[in-house]
Amino acid sequence: MKYFITLFATFLILTSCSTLHSTTTIKPMDSFILGNNKHGSFKVQLKNISKNNIEVYQAPIDGGQHSFLIIKPNDKVNLHVESNTALFIQNKSNDTASVNLKVTGDVGLSMGYKN
Repeated sequence: MKYFITLFATFLILTSCSTLHSTTTIKPMDSFILGNNKHGSFKVQLKNISKNNIEVYQAPIDGGQHSFLIIKPNDKVNLHVESNTALFIQNKSNDTASVNLKVTGDVGLSMGYKN
């Protein structure tokens, strides 16, 4: 029984460490960049909690852009981001935007803003 409890506790710790929850605010005409560094693949559950559309796309760190999406207010998307690829979340409106993020997989990701 003691072995089972230790194994279960270890499982909970490992699974909780590979999940990141965040409510992220993005200034008008700004972008939030997730994973602009070397990393493994990750998944993002993103919900637009703003009153305006936001745009997302993926950009491999060695160049290029793909998988462009426009996410309407209150819409939720599930994204799979490959290794060494950044996720750009753009607020092209004149109002502040916010998104709820749930990130799983490799969470050793850089995070930053770019206008």
